[in-house]
Amino acid sequence: MVMVFYGSKGKSNPVSMENRVDHQTKNQITYDIHLPSDLGMLFKVRLGLQSLENSISQLSLHHFKIQNTSTLDTFSLTINKTLPLSLNGDRWIEFPIQWPLKEALSVVTYHLTVFSRNILSERNLVHMTACIYGTHGDTGDRSLPWPLKNIQHGEENESFLVILDAVELGELDKIVLLISSKTDCKLNIKKIHVKEAAKEHPIYVFEMNGELALDANKPEKRDIPRSFVIGGDKQNNYLDNNLNKGGSQERNVTEYTIKVYTGEKRGAGTDANVHIILFGNEDKSEVFQLSQSLEHQNPFERGKVDTFKIKTKKLGSLYSIEIGHDGKGFASGWFLEKVEITDASRNAVYCFYCNRSVDQSIITLYTLFSF
Repeated sequence: MVMVFYGSKGKSNPVSMENRVDHQTKNQITYDIHLPSDLGMLFKVRLGLQSLENSISQLSLHHFKIQNTSTLDTFSLTINKTLPLSLNGDRWIEFPIQWPLKEALSVVTYHLTVFSRNILSERNLVHMTACIYGTHGDTGDRSLPWPLKNIQHGEENESFLVILDAVELGELDKIVLLISSKTDCKLNIKKIHVKEAAKEHPIYVFEMNGELALDANKPEKRDIPRSFVIGGDKQNNYLDNNLNKGGSQERNVTEYTIKVYTGEKRGAGTDANVHIILFGNEDKSEVFQLSQSLEHQNPFERGKVDTFKIKTKKLGSLYSIEIGHDGKGFASGWFLEKVEITDASRNAVYCFYCNRSVDQSIITLYTLFSF
């Protein structure tokens, strides 16, 4: 069993439930968990089974309790669910954490509809997982089991509906799709629709319109950015935003000031090449290399703040960034404290907390607040 914690300063890696506390009571297991970095105010927990390959045994969960040993803040919840939720399906459940005097997010049922030209004919060979990203984090990799119903056949389209529960994600931004096949085959996936089950709109549309050539036992991973939104308060068409020309294009460009705070820890600095992508509720930026610091000739040194200015299309309200490095240089390890971004066109400042080492090629940071 593993858990993933989400907080105002980011999310944890999967935490394995291995460090049991002695003197267990009947039908109760207590674990000590040490998170590698400060995640800020926790608002969500994802709990699941790491693998179903070696066992088909089920795990019945009745009650969950978590306590911060420093502050003694305590949260408890009655679950009464069994993992996996289906034998070949979703092996994760997630729930919001409601602390005293803090407003909690709610659990939402999402409808995810996959439109294709030939996917149903290959369903006995193909397995799919999806990770949905929004302003309040992500769902993690969730299995998309083939339903026994909710299958539609059209002249040109086939579609099937998958229902999953998750803590509300806010505005959806992208889907990461992972597809594997038992044999070599080709799939033609047109698009994916995602909406809340209780609402007709908005419908988030993620277009692919391409043929996937799958090799046997070699998973194919695709990042699918949001194409546009149907209905709701915001019907932003990303494709239309990219068609602006001339004076219109010039008016849609703004300057962003990016302040990068490197931590005070020993060895916190890096000589690697750092890059960043900005995500807003209207669009996302291209990849920017952060190389010309306004303060220092050698950026990203221990305890230093480096400022960079970039110009790109207006992205709307920023909610996440992807930042990483190429690992080059003598000292490539980097402890990133936070990133502050000022949008000149909106007179807004967004803060993205990290407070951990950036050892991977890229990480995603979310902001829950702006000022």
